Amino acid sequence: MGIFAKFKAGLQKTHAKLVHEIKRIVTRSPRLTAGGIEELEIALIGADLGMAMTNQIITAVKKAYETQGTAGVDVFTIASGEVERSLATGNAELIKAPTGLTVVSLVGVNGTGKTTTTAKLAHLIQSRGQTAVLAACDTFRAAAIEQLKLWGERLSVTVIAGADKSDPASVAHDAVTAANARHADYLLVDTAGRLHTKHNLMQELQRLHRVIGKQTPGAPHEVLLVLDATTGMNALNQAREFHKAVPLTGLVVTKLDGTSKGGMVVAIQKELGLPIKFIGLGEQPDDLQPFDPKQFAEALFSEKQ
Repeated sequence: MGIFAKFKAGLQKTHAKLVHEIKRIVTRSPRLTAGGIEELEIALIGADLGMAMTNQIITAVKKAYETQGTAGVDVFTIASGEVERSLATGNAELIKAPTGLTVVSLVGVNGTGKTTTTAKLAHLIQSRGQTAVLAACDTFRAAAIEQLKLWGERLSVTVIAGADKSDPASVAHDAVTAANARHADYLLVDTAGRLHTKHNLMQELQRLHRVIGKQTPGAPHEVLLVLDATTGMNALNQAREFHKAVPLTGLVVTKLDGTSKGGMVVAIQKELGLPIKFIGLGEQPDDLQPFDPKQFAEALFSEKQ
């Protein structure tokens, strides 16, 4: 399956609901009435596109109707164009340190799919002809360590792990040493899930990053917040708080294939200005895809499905 086909399949729930609502609104009357505008707003907000993006689309639609009249105004094309423009800001490429090891820390609340995402990212790196080492720093959850080890075996990737309940910073320290000894291109650090409201856990994450930074100046080079798309706009609060505690460099959005709230990707990027680096569109190793703003916007609003 091609990347665009995966985007379309993954965003099917969001797309179906959104397109159905927009079609119903725009085909009911040749003119865009005040009531129609209000319904369009509700449909866009219902897909969790957020107020800022919704207002941007509504403004563009109104302008098109004013300048073109009722003939030839395509709300889908306008909406897709506005979303693509908004998402195209920032560098969506995975950062690579100029020399030596690149450290990527994956952070987020419990249940977003961090461990699986860490493994899938290693698979993607391998597919590009580079090498990765995994650090099992979610030491609070024994299942997370075992899960990462299983992924390591499946993908033939080295996993550095400590004992259950061991100090995450200590595991990270050992992992940096091991990754450097192996001349790996990337070290991917799977951190424990933590509520963004728990100050002590945020401090622990900051400490882990400091330990990594002492060993490898400038590390972690990439701090990716893993968000679960099914949580909708709740993910925005998580993103705000994590960004305050550990400056984020990008976002990974998982479980887009299971939600009608895929617009939250747009809302979060719009508010925080952080690039979406990858999105998760399924369970297989290659279902983590580099984010493409144009294809995402088209998959969200295209009438041709």
